[in-house]
Amino acid sequence: MERNIYLSNISLEKAIDMYFERIKDFRLGTEVVKTHEAKGRITAKPVFAKISSPFYNSSAVDGIAVVAKNTFTATDRNPLRLKEGKDYIVVDTGDPIPDEYDAVIMVEDTIKVSEDEVEIIKPAIPWQNIRQMGEDIVEGQLILPQSHRIRPVDIGALIAGGVFDVEVYKRPRVAIIPTGTEIVEPGAHLKIGDIIEFNSRVFAALVEEYGGIPTRFNIVKDDFEKLLETVKKAAEEYDVVLLNAGSSAGREDYSKKVIETLGEVYIHGVAIKPGKPVILGRVLNKPIVGIPGFPVSAFFIMENIVKKLVNFVQGYDIKDKKYIEAQLSKRVMSSSKYLEFVRVKLGYIEGKYIATPIERGAGATMSLVRADGVLEVPEELEGYEKGSVVNINLLKAEDEIKNTILCIGSHDIILDIAADLLAKKGRYNLASAHVGSMGGILALKDKETHFATVHLLDMETGEYNRTYIRKYIPNRKIAIIKFVKRIQGLMVKRGNPLNIHSIEDIAKKGARFVNRQKGSGTRILFDFELKKLGISPRDIKGYEREDYTHISVAAQVAKNNADCGLGVFSAAQIMDLDFIPVANEEYDIAIPVEYLELDGVKKFIEVISSEEFKKELDRLGGYDYSDLGKIIIE
Repeated sequence: MERNIYLSNISLEKAIDMYFERIKDFRLGTEVVKTHEAKGRITAKPVFAKISSPFYNSSAVDGIAVVAKNTFTATDRNPLRLKEGKDYIVVDTGDPIPDEYDAVIMVEDTIKVSEDEVEIIKPAIPWQNIRQMGEDIVEGQLILPQSHRIRPVDIGALIAGGVFDVEVYKRPRVAIIPTGTEIVEPGAHLKIGDIIEFNSRVFAALVEEYGGIPTRFNIVKDDFEKLLETVKKAAEEYDVVLLNAGSSAGREDYSKKVIETLGEVYIHGVAIKPGKPVILGRVLNKPIVGIPGFPVSAFFIMENIVKKLVNFVQGYDIKDKKYIEAQLSKRVMSSSKYLEFVRVKLGYIEGKYIATPIERGAGATMSLVRADGVLEVPEELEGYEKGSVVNINLLKAEDEIKNTILCIGSHDIILDIAADLLAKKGRYNLASAHVGSMGGILALKDKETHFATVHLLDMETGEYNRTYIRKYIPNRKIAIIKFVKRIQGLMVKRGNPLNIHSIEDIAKKGARFVNRQKGSGTRILFDFELKKLGISPRDIKGYEREDYTHISVAAQVAKNNADCGLGVFSAAQIMDLDFIPVANEEYDIAIPVEYLELDGVKKFIEVISSEEFKKELDRLGGYDYSDLGKIIIE
């Protein structure tokens, strides 16, 4: 056996080529299926028409069938009278045309003079308005080539050509084996250290989407012998095996050893990020892929390797990625060692796509849900500068993105509620990227968002938002849509075990604090309060620890990863925390005046001004919406 390449840095393209070369002799058998049930299947051989379509000459219109040469004398000055049964027959669209006739005159071009006679004022041309036999499909004609994925329109052509059964490759039966001592089934009682297993359910849905037949095995704990037994059984009974987790080089990462014991490891490690520790091998002559456990890593292995594999074993080379050009709203740094997949949100602003990078961690599952596309940073590059025009692999339809109103700025859960209500109305969607109030202001300045949510306190005047808009966007007319006034305060564990009642108490009691990111309105408010009280940030334990949303700060406190954090009342309510008010603030929407005329923006304003939205604010608590929807144009 050749030396395995362990945690190598082979490029993705080279790794796939090498792997498929090793398994090129593995192909599935074929089967015959009913044509009307063949959508998505791969043809095993060329398919030829058995009959012509149409298989007879037929009328393309409602009218009369005639012999063309007998009508050549007709003019508007010398109308030609024709008698039914002698000179013509009446036909409807689709009716067969007897051999003795070679033209059809539309009923609109005839003048009825009696029950069985008409006049015409212009001659017919041979074969006018006749669909000739074989006009669409000729008997013996190639309809579909080999290794073609059958589409709905193909089904119509096959049936029209008299092909009612078609030979296709069998769909690969894919075994999915989740592994790990720490993972548990959904619904199990959770204890510290447990992780709900969901990767295999995602894999199964993706395999089905790719054209395979998935079977999920029960969770296999980190036990070499048990894993060996399970993989052997899977390889004996299925066509392809997916082994999830244990592909790295940790003490309990047995995937490589299991595959080597039962077969061969061809490649261990591909130069992509996330997803590097993937294993490509063969067990009992069946392809096997060891997939990393982190959800985002796993997704990109599925999309870039397993998708190709499921199609490869059916003799099909899939090339279905769709790219669009977009302008980056912020700098993207990357390592030149890997092909990196960066998830992005997309907006369509003034005739161009804007791409805003979102979370990049391999375990950030929600980044996949929120992403509209993926930026692929090649190995040879160390990233892209802000403003660069890049290619984005689309994860959503262009129409959906073009009908999306993009909000970049400060986070609040009420944006999610507004997005849900807007989606219910149909056509338009709201997408938000949480980069803080200053990030929103700068996105507006650079024309990278439709609007920004902001709550920026001017430490000199005590005024919210307007000072920053004037300072950073002096050459663009910006309107303020009043959103809500909300209470910011300290969120602490239920019962307030450290007896924290003020910001001074955080420093005095050495409480573990979780801060918001630089540029966020909450961070600016906290700095303002510290300055007012004469407290140095160095005296706050955890000042440098940052999180990006109110709800995630609340979650850190609820899970005892921090003693307190500054956030809004609604986040404290959701996580069942005590709340100590610190300040009231104005959480507003800054929007270029010209965007107020966009239909999607008008629908959004209707939503946030609705009674339904106000009821949701009442349910959450902590919001004053007395000025909601009011538009201020300076």
